[in-house]
Amino acid sequence: MSFNIALSGVNASQKDLDVTANNIANVNTIGFKESRAEFADVYANSIFANAKTQSGSGVQTAAVSQQFHQGAMQFTNNSLDMAINGSGFFVMSNEVGSLDRTFTRAGAFRLNDEGYVTNSQGHYLQTYRANQDGTPAGLGLNSTQPLRIPDKAGEPQATSEVNTGLNLPVKAGAVDPASFDPTNSATYTSSTSMTIYDSLGDTHTLTQYFVKDSTAPAGTNQWQMYVYVDGADAVGAPTQLEFDNSGVLTAPIPSSLTTNALGFTNGSDPTQTIDVNITSATLNSGPFEVTSNSQDGNTVGRLTKVDVGADGLVQATYSNGSTENLGIVAMARFPNEQGLTQIGDTQWRESLLSGDAVTGQPNTGIFGKVSVASLEQSNTNLTSELVDLITAQRNFQANSRALEVNSTLQQTILQIR
Repeated sequence: MSFNIALSGVNASQKDLDVTANNIANVNTIGFKESRAEFADVYANSIFANAKTQSGSGVQTAAVSQQFHQGAMQFTNNSLDMAINGSGFFVMSNEVGSLDRTFTRAGAFRLNDEGYVTNSQGHYLQTYRANQDGTPAGLGLNSTQPLRIPDKAGEPQATSEVNTGLNLPVKAGAVDPASFDPTNSATYTSSTSMTIYDSLGDTHTLTQYFVKDSTAPAGTNQWQMYVYVDGADAVGAPTQLEFDNSGVLTAPIPSSLTTNALGFTNGSDPTQTIDVNITSATLNSGPFEVTSNSQDGNTVGRLTKVDVGADGLVQATYSNGSTENLGIVAMARFPNEQGLTQIGDTQWRESLLSGDAVTGQPNTGIFGKVSVASLEQSNTNLTSELVDLITAQRNFQANSRALEVNSTLQQTILQIR
């Protein structure tokens, strides 16, 4: 019996050494969670045994439990590196269309050759679909999809509408509209320009000229507006703007006009027209000022930046000035994290012991926030692991000595004549 007891002690010490050595080996593994060997004594008894004289039957490994406390943050220069500051796991899948989900704390991500965000094993980072306002369209685990970052933003979109908000100076000198010449700044009061796009995404310049009408009846506030595209008159006649004594635009109503067909000759749609809106035009004693300037066209944009917020929202910015919400990083947590099944590569699977995954958005409720350009280091404490290593070594030596003593005693008995 004593042989078995000492042998169980040797096995337990070996298990302790194995667990400690594994922790030390992974001290630089991103997202690694250290383990702890837990032991229980073996005590065999029956209703007819004398409990007062039972000595026990050794030791056994009760569990090797992982410790999911937070690891230290390491800052990087990679905008796709992510760390979870708080509770939760990143959701991963092995294939694009697979519903098989794994979970990890290792956020060292990169782009593959198809633009998907993956880890070093090629597993795909999962995200929720994002609405235009940045909220998730759904939080179900099976509704997640791989995060893909396109290198360009859509197809070209021709400008169909421009909106200009401005203030015209009431104290400006009046000019005769009949002398208007867009090449001579003395023949108009003020002007503003913006870039517009044709159906091929090529750029053009739309300019609005404003002339305080010197031929208007006394006591009235009348201005003439001319619209030119690439230096050519796009309307054919000026538009008369009228303001009341409070500086509010009263004519034309509605305060918009449509250009003639622009007739571009670069191969784009020659019938393109543009609605020019000036609904927020005012007149007062202030200087000429453009308060808003927008248009709805776009050229093809190349990817210039990817941002990930603390709430997991992934947003791409393109060279044409457009932004696109690509998704929200999916996050999951479990009632019993120590019940997760290890599968290697610092990843885990859901199990009966862990309970069902609870999904949510980062930085909300019980879920931690996403730290960008950061990685969570291994939570292994090297100093304490080295101390544990010495302790396990001493235990192994002690149990080996017990085996040796048992062998000596049995040899002595066998030598009795």
